[in-house]
Amino acid sequence: MEQYLFEFIGTLVLVLLGDGVCAATSLNHSKAKGAGWVVIALGWGLAVMMGVLIAGPVSGAHLNPAVSLGLAVAGTFPWVSVPGYIVAQMLGGFVGAVLVWIFYKDHYKATADQPDTILGTFCTMPAIFNPWRNMVCEVIATCVLVFVILALGTHGNAFTLAGAAASTGALGSWPVTCLIMSIGMSLGGTTGYALNPARDLSPRCAHAVLPIAGKRDSGWSYSWIPVAGPMLGAALAAGLYLLVF
Repeated sequence: MEQYLFEFIGTLVLVLLGDGVCAATSLNHSKAKGAGWVVIALGWGLAVMMGVLIAGPVSGAHLNPAVSLGLAVAGTFPWVSVPGYIVAQMLGGFVGAVLVWIFYKDHYKATADQPDTILGTFCTMPAIFNPWRNMVCEVIATCVLVFVILALGTHGNAFTLAGAAASTGALGSWPVTCLIMSIGMSLGGTTGYALNPARDLSPRCAHAVLPIAGKRDSGWSYSWIPVAGPMLGAALAAGLYLLVF
């Protein structure tokens, strides 16, 4: 239960700060409005870092159902823990999104005439709606995410620190932060790089139930892609990792 609790808290902070940077750069009268894609990519990378710093020592800080699935397929995480991790992550993502809405409530009111902008602060939508192409983008981006996470712990990334064996992955949050920022800047332009059902579906559900002035539908026709794509990409990454390493 302690591990589940920290997955919940870590994912909550991840979404609070990640969706928070989307709100800050998009909503009317925000001092950060118009800051742009680089700020969003940096903000999401740092959001992941904060979540990892919180949850890492206790749960390993998956903060993402796709990561939990990928690690289980690769044999580095017990299958029995996967359902509990996913439930904790999804709940954390929902609460994090609700806190973003509370924090920026006045700015949401000021942006009531822009329902697409409001939705974009909660979840992803594609730049060009092409379901199967969007699916491929999410699969590839998440495959890169999980493959690199697995690669961080390999022998080739090992080094000696204070006389003890360590690995790049042992540095904790920083390599993953760089990875998230790299994916956002390089592969985020098509779908908004969900990579994570807890970052997308949970806030989408929050958007659906919150009393947000002027909101549109929650994009349910697209919502399966940021779930299925990351889960498939993570499983593919695990298979490639086992094959290569």
